[in-house]
Amino acid sequence: MLGRIVEVSNDKRHLSMYRGFMLVHSTGEDRQEVGRVLLDDMSALIANAHGLSYTNNLLVTLAERGVPMVLCSANHSVVGMLWPTDGHHQQAHRMEAQIACSLPVRKRLWAAIVKSKLLNQAAVLATIGAPDAPLRMLARHVKSGDQGNAEAQGARKYWGLLMGPQFRRDQLADGPNAMLNYGYTVLRAATARAVVAAGLHPSLGLHHCHDNNAMRLVDDMMEPFRPVIDWTVWQLQSQGHVVVDAVTKRALVQSLYQDLMSDSGTTPVLVAVQKLATSLAQVMVGERNTLDLPHPGVPQRHTEIDCE
Repeated sequence: MLGRIVEVSNDKRHLSMYRGFMLVHSTGEDRQEVGRVLLDDMSALIANAHGLSYTNNLLVTLAERGVPMVLCSANHSVVGMLWPTDGHHQQAHRMEAQIACSLPVRKRLWAAIVKSKLLNQAAVLATIGAPDAPLRMLARHVKSGDQGNAEAQGARKYWGLLMGPQFRRDQLADGPNAMLNYGYTVLRAATARAVVAAGLHPSLGLHHCHDNNAMRLVDDMMEPFRPVIDWTVWQLQSQGHVVVDAVTKRALVQSLYQDLMSDSGTTPVLVAVQKLATSLAQVMVGERNTLDLPHPGVPQRHTEIDCE
């Protein structure tokens, strides 16, 4: 499904539902409707303000439709997410297979994900004219389970080459770090929906294992697509955009509607995320051996999409 990622970022808003629409009203003495979105068109709802209220009917309806609702902190990072308990018609079967998945298989799948991420990071560097050989070299030497920690080695090289030697990835910082936070939040919401829709449990990860992370598999699965966000932030920064505002939010959301290539064809990033999650479920139950990962490269087409 290629739906709308809807963000509500203004305070003093009340969200409800009416005849298949999510309604957005201003609150206070001048209460009035300021917008509505068809529920069937929604892919995710991002609550990025701190004066919001919701009806329970809306939250139940979003969960029934598999639309994740993402709660953001002041630095645009995810602090909570509402996701459904019901999903794919083979959910129980796939979750049982997920639990039973052997360590060697998980390590093999994680290595494939790390290699894909490194190659996509290298593609971003090549596109901006930065040296990409260090990332490609690391990708060639990724071992089962990423025993040599090539992902972390790549990050240390990548950020300096992409953003400059003075840049440090810091989730609490402003500027490009805040834009990265917001972009990853949107990507995480889309990935969470894809994981649940594929009948998998988001807490049962391949590699991420922090006890306080309820979205470990989501964080595993979004790794190959992070460079899409990085590429968009680099473009925004090169055009003089250095803060999270309406322009940068719109660009970051729209980046997920651009096209990527994979073995199954050319699809928007959102669909590529869904295909990866579905392929993981199929691997878990023995229906296939490899993941449907994106080919190395940056998105090739910009599709216009309205976003709130």
